[in-house]
Amino acid sequence: MALIEARTLKGFRDYLPETMMPRERLMETARQVYRSYGFAPIDTPALEYEEILTGKGGEESDKQLYRFEDHGGRKVALRFDLTIPLARFMAQYHNELGLPFKRYHIGPVWRGENTQRGRYREFVQCDFDTIGVESITADIEAVLVVHDLFRALGFEKFQIRVNNRKLLNGLLESLGLAGNSAAILRVLDKLPKMGSGKVFEELVESLRIQGDLAKEVIGIVAITGSNADILSQLAPLARGENGQRGLAELGEMLRCVEAAGVPAGRVQLDPSIARGLDYYTGTILETFLGDLPAIGSVCSGGRYDNLAQVYSKERMPGIGASLGLDRLLAAMEELGMLEKRRTPVGVLLAFFDAQHLPDYLRLAARLRAAGIGVEFYPEPKKLGAQLKYADKRGFKLALILGTDEWKAGRCQLKDLASGTSRDLALEDGRGALSPELLAALTG
Repeated sequence: MALIEARTLKGFRDYLPETMMPRERLMETARQVYRSYGFAPIDTPALEYEEILTGKGGEESDKQLYRFEDHGGRKVALRFDLTIPLARFMAQYHNELGLPFKRYHIGPVWRGENTQRGRYREFVQCDFDTIGVESITADIEAVLVVHDLFRALGFEKFQIRVNNRKLLNGLLESLGLAGNSAAILRVLDKLPKMGSGKVFEELVESLRIQGDLAKEVIGIVAITGSNADILSQLAPLARGENGQRGLAELGEMLRCVEAAGVPAGRVQLDPSIARGLDYYTGTILETFLGDLPAIGSVCSGGRYDNLAQVYSKERMPGIGASLGLDRLLAAMEELGMLEKRRTPVGVLLAFFDAQHLPDYLRLAARLRAAGIGVEFYPEPKKLGAQLKYADKRGFKLALILGTDEWKAGRCQLKDLASGTSRDLALEDGRGALSPELLAALTG
């Protein structure tokens, strides 16, 4: 029988322990932040009926769907985000759950798109959403959640860039382009990747927009300055109810996040933020890392007031955002923020004397009961081999006991980084683990 080449599909990847452990820590941090705001966990199937997913995010999203016919002849597809399944979920369970409903969902999604730096075809999203609230208060809270999340993840240099689809639609209406707004916004979403020249070409050649209008659109979204400066420059351009409402919502949001203690400049109004998915209706946001802006947005989202109406007559407006876990992980790896370890515990209990196997196992159990993670080496090999294993896996400490140590009730605690060792008592006078040993293992 011929051997099968061990390989992964393009756009998919395996995660070794040294990458998977920080990945899990990021997910746990996201859970803690989301729960602190009152968001509750849910889960939905990876596979949905094709009609549930198609036509909701735009032509580009439909092209990226992994779709096929299952064994029962049903047309199905893998979810490309967690928001569309949430809309279907709410249509089914809103009577049981009640409104407003705040949820978070951490799970994999699939998109058959071109792979690029920090972007894969299978990746994990960490979403949070508030359903059933039209007030700008929910939008403000979404920005605060993202801010607290990145602080909890250890970032200080990051920026949350915000805009509003009502404002963008109002600006396009004022230029007589309302009938083509969805397609225009999808093109504007490509500005960071393609640049203004290519976007201009696509607006003119693909969407048949007059050159002077295309220049005006690009000029408007290119407005920069302080939040106050941008608001004042956009005010005369945002004619009509839609534009004025979007402008007012942005102003209220910026005032409130500042009042909530977010440092100046951390939340920045950016007229070029468009978000490519068609279902956004109001606030939109993207988050960029100050030390690695080129990797793109690592947390994005916005308001979608009409999405659930595809599945239900009940009005269920929503607002939320999604942390792109794997892109953020790639950024943190590039920035040297990840500790390279292959073990989830810091202590290796070396195994020397097979006659004392029950004693080793009892000691390991007592340490774990005291809240100290410890791995027991499975074979009584030479110390050099065990320490080599410890070094390769990234252990910080090695706890060493041979025949003499067991007899004396002592142990050697080796610091694997410095190479120094300490001789410590195993127990105090009352038979409990000695305070000095516990302090050394947790210090």
